[in-house]
Amino acid sequence: MNATRALHWGDAVTGLSLAGLLLPEAVAYSGLANLPPQAGVIGLFAGLVFYAFIGRSRYAIVTATSSSAAVLAAATLALGADVVSQRIAYSSILVCATGIAFLLAGSARLGAMSNLIARPVLRGFSFGLALLIVLKQWPHIVALHTHSTDFFALSAEILRHAGAWQPASLAVGLCALSGLFICGRVRRLSRIPGVLLVIIAGIGAAPWLAARGVALTGPIHLALEMPAFAAPANGRWLAMVEFALALMFILYAESYSSIRTFALKHDDAVQPNRDLIALGVANLVSGAFHGTPVGAGYSGTSANEAAGAQSRAAGLYAAATVLLMVLLFLPWIERIPEPVLAAIVIHAVSKSLRLAVFRPYFHWQRDRLVTVTAVAAVLVFGMLDGLLAAIAFSLAMLLHSLSSPRLSVLGRMGAHDFVSITRFPQALCTPGVLVLRPEEPLFFANADPLLAMARRHVVHQTDVRLVILSLEESPDLDGTALESLGEFAAWLAARNIALRMARLKEASRDGLLRANFSQLPAAGLDYSSVDDAASAR
Repeated sequence: MNATRALHWGDAVTGLSLAGLLLPEAVAYSGLANLPPQAGVIGLFAGLVFYAFIGRSRYAIVTATSSSAAVLAAATLALGADVVSQRIAYSSILVCATGIAFLLAGSARLGAMSNLIARPVLRGFSFGLALLIVLKQWPHIVALHTHSTDFFALSAEILRHAGAWQPASLAVGLCALSGLFICGRVRRLSRIPGVLLVIIAGIGAAPWLAARGVALTGPIHLALEMPAFAAPANGRWLAMVEFALALMFILYAESYSSIRTFALKHDDAVQPNRDLIALGVANLVSGAFHGTPVGAGYSGTSANEAAGAQSRAAGLYAAATVLLMVLLFLPWIERIPEPVLAAIVIHAVSKSLRLAVFRPYFHWQRDRLVTVTAVAAVLVFGMLDGLLAAIAFSLAMLLHSLSSPRLSVLGRMGAHDFVSITRFPQALCTPGVLVLRPEEPLFFANADPLLAMARRHVVHQTDVRLVILSLEESPDLDGTALESLGEFAAWLAARNIALRMARLKEASRDGLLRANFSQLPAAGLDYSSVDDAASAR
């Protein structure tokens, strides 16, 4: 009983400390999504409450995220939403559609789908998106009305109108940024909620700042309205579906990364399909009441863990605290200066602006081009098209790598081992026996080139009487690979050369058995090692 009481007390204290961080961030991300301030607050309630009841991570804090807010803003702009009411209606459809996509994915048990976005792509996308978000928040810092949306055009517009920057607004934004970074960097201040400090300071100075032209947040209307949707212009439902899927992928990639990181740290189990359902319900409810898309962002989740959360109840306590703050202090929240909210957004995404995240890929000499392309794609094509372009490029690079044939000739090393003679020149080749190993999985894009290379090796060694193919790299064989292997077996049989398969995986062996090639009897498929295939008589 005492342990349970201590657990709830600890979660209550954690929820209380989190509320001061989450509420201003929710309001700030509403502005980033080009939605009224209440949109982020509604999303915050939906995420905290429904994930706590359905989700499985004890540390995940589900609320609006900078990346999803930025993508939502880009999506509504691409759909032609020019006025606030239209943006709200389109956003509701997109967020609800995102929730439905999550629910369908969870029902289909597609919890590993975030793996479709390679980590280098996610790193590059996050870096490029952070640059774009910082640039789009700068006009709020300097009280400048801009019209451009493209990264380079917006940069030029901001610089071209540098003389119109409002000094008071700029000073407020820079002071807020400095305070946030100081609280985060100085060890003695690291436990102080910097966001709450700059918010309180901004509210306290609001009358004086407003008299000098600094914009304030303005009215926040939290009365729940009945769900209302609007059809996109020109029936652009396909575009809606594409944007919703993009939102789902971004949210889940970010959420799964946060959830998995802290689960590994604390040896907790991960249930990705259950989390898909939880995110789906949270987004469906948020969208129905005109809220922002929500996911398990890294900053909120890490703050929850650092504050000492022990269960999902911390999120419920945070929701209750936020509700109390809204009921008691809403007039004060409406007085938060806009440059302060912009500074909160910039500080939140600054963690993604570290060049150090790219260092391993350059040191390993792996995926360097993918990371750089992901950054460039976001800046050149925008958030949505940039992400899709980066994913497509990474898949194209994967296919290029897999379709580039690499075939090793193996020789005997010691009593039973067979190794590449290129890497181990001292390995001995058995007279009359040619042992070959494809270094990539055999599939439609590389089957013919690889087996053409195998034919050249056979022709080059005129005394070959037995060819052994070690297919340990091929977990399965598609139709093209099966046909190519059948043709290769027939080509060898015409030259009185036997063919044996070694180290076949179950799926590959089953495929060859079903193909039932006369030159590849079942007896030639059951060798568990190259040594067994070479020693058999």
